[in-house]
Amino acid sequence: MSDTPSTVFSMIHPTSSEGQVPSPRHLSLTHPVVAKRISFYKSGDPQFGGVRVVVNPRSFKSFDALLDNLSRKVPLPFGVRNISTPRGRHSITRLEELEDGESYLCSHGRKVQPVDLEKARRRPRPWLSSRAISTHAPPHPVAVAAPGMPRAPRSLVVFRNGDPKTRRAVLLSRKVTQSFEAFLQHLTEVMQRPVVKLYATDGRRVLSLQAVILGSGAVVAAGREPFKPGNYDIQKYLLPARLPGISHRVYPKGNAKSESRKSSNWKVLIITSDLPDAGTSSQIYIILYGQHRSSAPIYLYGTDGARFQDGHEDIFTITVGDIGRLFKIRIGHTNSGESPSWHCREIQLHNMNSGKRFYVPVQRWLARDQEDGEICREFPLLSKGQPVLPVTIYEVNVATGELWNAGTTANVYISIHGEKGDTGSRQLFRSKSAFNFLRGQTDTFFLEAVHLGNLCKIVIGHDGLGPGNGWFLDDVVIKDPTTNYEYTFFCHRWLDQGEDDCKIVRELYARDNSIFSARQKLELKRKETWAAESWKFTKGNTLQFYNKLTGGFVRLHPDGTVDAIGDKTDKYGVFDVIFNKGNVCIFQSHEMRHLSLALDNGIVTGMVSGQATTELRVLYQPNRCALLESALVPGHTVAFDRHGKIADESSTGYANLSKEFVIFVKGVFLNSAVVLLATSLYQALCLQPDGSCTGVGSQSEKSYWKVHKISPGICMFESVKNAQMYLRIKDGRCDGTGTGDVNCHFKIKKNLENASISLESTKSPGLFVGLQSDGQAKPMIYTKDKNVCFYPQVIHFGRENPMGMYATPSQEEEKIHESKMQKKILTESEARSPSPSSAAKEVRHFQNSETLLSEDEWKVLVLTGNTGTQANVTLWVYGDEGVTGPISLRKDSSEQLFLPGQEDEFQVELRSIGNIFKIRIGQDGISGQPDWNLQKVTMQHTKSKKILDFAANMWLSQIQADGDVVCELPVVTGGQAVFPLRYQVDVYTGQLKHAETESEVFLCLFGERGDSGLRLLHKSNMPVKFQRGQIDKFQVAAVSLGKLQKVLLRCEASDKSQYWYCEKVIVREPGTTAEYVFTCQRWLPFMSQGIIHSEIELHLQEMQINHQPKIQEEANDGDWKVTIVTGDLGNAGTTATVFLYVYGETKCSGPIILGSGKHQLFNPNTADIFKINLKDIGEIYKIRIGHDNTGKNPRWYLEEVILENITTYERFCLPVDSWIAENENDGDLWKEIPIMGTKKAPLPDGRLWVRQLPAAWMRTSGADIICPQYFFAHVQLQRLS
Repeated sequence: MSDTPSTVFSMIHPTSSEGQVPSPRHLSLTHPVVAKRISFYKSGDPQFGGVRVVVNPRSFKSFDALLDNLSRKVPLPFGVRNISTPRGRHSITRLEELEDGESYLCSHGRKVQPVDLEKARRRPRPWLSSRAISTHAPPHPVAVAAPGMPRAPRSLVVFRNGDPKTRRAVLLSRKVTQSFEAFLQHLTEVMQRPVVKLYATDGRRVLSLQAVILGSGAVVAAGREPFKPGNYDIQKYLLPARLPGISHRVYPKGNAKSESRKSSNWKVLIITSDLPDAGTSSQIYIILYGQHRSSAPIYLYGTDGARFQDGHEDIFTITVGDIGRLFKIRIGHTNSGESPSWHCREIQLHNMNSGKRFYVPVQRWLARDQEDGEICREFPLLSKGQPVLPVTIYEVNVATGELWNAGTTANVYISIHGEKGDTGSRQLFRSKSAFNFLRGQTDTFFLEAVHLGNLCKIVIGHDGLGPGNGWFLDDVVIKDPTTNYEYTFFCHRWLDQGEDDCKIVRELYARDNSIFSARQKLELKRKETWAAESWKFTKGNTLQFYNKLTGGFVRLHPDGTVDAIGDKTDKYGVFDVIFNKGNVCIFQSHEMRHLSLALDNGIVTGMVSGQATTELRVLYQPNRCALLESALVPGHTVAFDRHGKIADESSTGYANLSKEFVIFVKGVFLNSAVVLLATSLYQALCLQPDGSCTGVGSQSEKSYWKVHKISPGICMFESVKNAQMYLRIKDGRCDGTGTGDVNCHFKIKKNLENASISLESTKSPGLFVGLQSDGQAKPMIYTKDKNVCFYPQVIHFGRENPMGMYATPSQEEEKIHESKMQKKILTESEARSPSPSSAAKEVRHFQNSETLLSEDEWKVLVLTGNTGTQANVTLWVYGDEGVTGPISLRKDSSEQLFLPGQEDEFQVELRSIGNIFKIRIGQDGISGQPDWNLQKVTMQHTKSKKILDFAANMWLSQIQADGDVVCELPVVTGGQAVFPLRYQVDVYTGQLKHAETESEVFLCLFGERGDSGLRLLHKSNMPVKFQRGQIDKFQVAAVSLGKLQKVLLRCEASDKSQYWYCEKVIVREPGTTAEYVFTCQRWLPFMSQGIIHSEIELHLQEMQINHQPKIQEEANDGDWKVTIVTGDLGNAGTTATVFLYVYGETKCSGPIILGSGKHQLFNPNTADIFKINLKDIGEIYKIRIGHDNTGKNPRWYLEEVILENITTYERFCLPVDSWIAENENDGDLWKEIPIMGTKKAPLPDGRLWVRQLPAAWMRTSGADIICPQYFFAHVQLQRLS
């Protein structure tokens, strides 16, 4: 007999060398490939449990790709650089040398330390722990509320390595669990000693935050020393906790303390059956469930290693804390060793304190290859006077999402929690489907457990192993056959280390009404579909409505009658969107402008536009079809019978009616249009850095394609982000490395059933651009499957070619060849403009005699200073409704552009960006003359002749001034320009080995008012940038962005030795006490889903207030900082444009335009900061501030004005605390505030009472009144008390 103390951490994971884990499904059913299932272990570390990887030609293109993948899974100081056989005698250098089912060692050098693989295989994975019942489960027996409900943080007991008496209780709050490294740092502070490694209480290494959270509730904190065994008994330190829903026992007052701390000794007798091969080599564990709580997993170890053999009886003595009345047990094993299968005959339990005995007849296999494949079983226990809980087989339906690459080949696990305990972690591996967890598939599993009562939550996740292990889980539905009740657990999120929040484990809470849940899921699907299709109903678009039942298009005839039997060329079947408010639209006939579609008393007809009956509400369905409902009378919808006639009372049956329409937009693929080829509601066809194409790209500017129309119905698609790279099909591959030849020509096939299109190669007829199950693009034959369907979205409409003529293929190729001869645009400008709302546009040459005047045409005049440039110049234009750019400013004779003292003229087209308030202009600095002195930029509207000035007078050079080749300029409409702010950016390089880099690093700031554009971090305060553990300080000049929201970092390393580890980025806005903290804590570039990403978006983690800010600005002579504080009243903000005059002894400076409330300035309870120049005005004695009373809400409550000299730190605080509005106070739109100088008394604050005089007596000049000297005899000055 052996005495085995209770442990607190359990590992249940199939790590058998015999390959007991089911084989992963193939990624492609049409082209099966040979997959090798291989285990990799860490050199010299028997505590590392190993990782299993499926190797095939699709998952790893090269041996280096495998090394990169293993570097993220096997913790080695310099990553995995060598793979060898278990004894380290032979190195593996090619994928072909790896053998299926074998094990190998990973190391970062050629020297390899052998490992006892049998010992390492006994270390199950931390994810698969069967922990104690959560004390935070909702107290009600029915399902809990929404998953967003706040929950109490879980408690964790942390022991000191080798000293069980030194322990601390830690709350796993969101603040301390941002990352695994941050958690270790927090434990270092709590334990008051360095914490580098964590172990389970039985010595297994804990390697991730998920393992901590899903663990048994206790860990051992160690430094760099190995694990030291000890009596780490968690049961002593956990407070009593009852399962939710079970009545509380009332203890006698004098007995309460002793009862709560009582422990029991149990004798456990386990009899293994005498069937052939009934014994096991695996590790057996047992868990006892009581009324108060469950025990931790207790491993039943033997001293001689000969336990659980055929026909043997094994006896153990265990110690368990006060768990209350025992009502069930769970027994299982870790599926390890050479023969893990086990057949148990019976279990006997004897409480040595109370004398109670329990007998459990088992007679079941616990084996992957026997019965139902389960390796753990649960059994109820009979107590006198208590009902026995039934053993229930739960039906678990797991729905994988319909996004591309949504499926997974990883091992998926689930733990179900109810009012009477949990099931423990169970692998979902045997379903009714041939392959599990495929995209859009619902898999059904059966899980046996003692009845849990009302279910409250599940924990579901995967182990992250295998290629394409990311998983998009839609929902889980569990059916309880005992109560005939269904529980729905919504997820609709990624479980992927490279997507969403990077979590691979999620805790989901039940919905209490399955019918309501299904309705809610349907409504969510409708909203998502509307979000993807709503662009079609933008005012000005031209539409067609196709009816699948009739096979025709809706037509509106001149007599007002409507049918649904038209063909796609019928002129009466085309409608314009002339009104749009939300999803309510008016569809006017394109042919007859006086008629629109209408629903009058439930009858579809044509009526005069603008009447209430013509307003139709668009209701999208999950199948991308739309209903047209009357906005006036909800419930009345447009409907036709199978013959295309208007549905009425004579229609026979609902089956013969059709209310759904497929919506088509006209003019999608016009020349120079920019489109998005959506592959799902969230994804789009995207060009990858390696030239391949995937359908899992985000629906952002990365996935924009520019259309080149070759002839009617035939187009080419050029990547907007990567110019001169075209979509093509060639040599059996589909990628984005085309050069514009005939391999890039595609015929557009429209699919009437779902408004999608398919792209057929004109060079290889019959081959279409298609997507494999992992989302990778591949030439495919057209079928009814959706893998060749794309849903176009227009980002920027194109135009018909002049006179209806199209370029021949040879002409298009010639044009592309010419453009390729031109030099590449600025990397940081053309490679990515982080927030443009439209694609890059080429500048048309300005020709006075041929240019047509348009509302969107602007003339751009660029004045060069005393130093010109031959570099490529790029422009962005920002309006209050959008952004246009990058616009390349170039002509045929580029060598004659931007000469010293020369003004160059360009013509650009700016669509739908609203009122312009700033521009960004930059050059690439790659020519023979990269330095450029920019003097001024002027924009003139071609039609209205409106002029906008942008004062610059600065260097765009990496050598001159601040080393920036990009600048932002605010618009000047009169008076003096407001200079851009200089944000101080502190970039922290990590302390990890080789964290430094010599690669170029780019940054972009995003705020409420736009973005700064991608800027090269060139000029640091340190002599060598981005060194290990170093803080580099940079300055980024940009027009005020408002409250910052995120930053984008980009590092393009040429090889792995130049990868960079960024700890965090802190941004300070000049003149404020606020710090914006953006945590990174990862390497750049990084790999996700097999793709190397060189850039990452960091969202705001926290905003700190420094009480003693240290602001260092490069100030010119006379530079002042002006802070305008708007009051905290609800309507204190203004939409007007604010002006400022500053009066000095020498002269007055003004009017200075501070900006407009239309650009998110002067909001309630905000401080807006500006930088102005007051050179040579002498000592300041007063200011005047006011606004032009424009916009919807011009009234403004000004609280305070603060002036601070940036050079001398002289500061004036001028309280106002008054309305500036024509309907408040005295109705004045201006306020004057005197300033107390150092030598003079302040001027009196007074009012001028002015008697009206003949107009001839005065003349006006600007804003000042100039009068004859005797005019002042009629002016009285009244001192204000």
